[in-house]
Amino acid sequence: MALRENLERDLRAAGLRVTQPRLAVLDAVHTHPHLDTEALIAAARTRLDAVSHQAVYDVLRVLTDTGLLRRIQPQGSVARYEARVGDNHHHLVCRSCGVITDVDCATGEAPCLAPSGDSPSGFVVDEAEVIYWGRCLSCATAPAAPSPAPPAEKSAP
Repeated sequence: MALRENLERDLRAAGLRVTQPRLAVLDAVHTHPHLDTEALIAAARTRLDAVSHQAVYDVLRVLTDTGLLRRIQPQGSVARYEARVGDNHHHLVCRSCGVITDVDCATGEAPCLAPSGDSPSGFVVDEAEVIYWGRCLSCATAPAAPSPAPPAEKSAP
């Protein structure tokens, strides 16, 4: 759980009022990075019972717009949120269970990857989004699931 004073400071530094829904959502994201909106609603409700779905959606939008949160959406996944912002890190996604893990920049500092060849005139890269796909240790070492049995043939009456 992030310290309330730090969360309040972050909100004020971003020019936002400190409200209970904002504190609940921001704390939930700090505590549980890479959760989707539904899971964040449940996590925020453990901190503030009366927070509505719409309030959480509104808070996520404001916190993302002000740069306090980062929204990621790996292919085939719903949007997820994290509080690690500003360092242009990347993500590793398990193809089996969907767990997402942070991976530091591939090379150098942000944007840490430059497009190959000539960039369009006047185009300045400030961020690179890289998603590595694979299987987490738990899924990679789990015994293979048994294949389903073929359907039984019906005997003639």
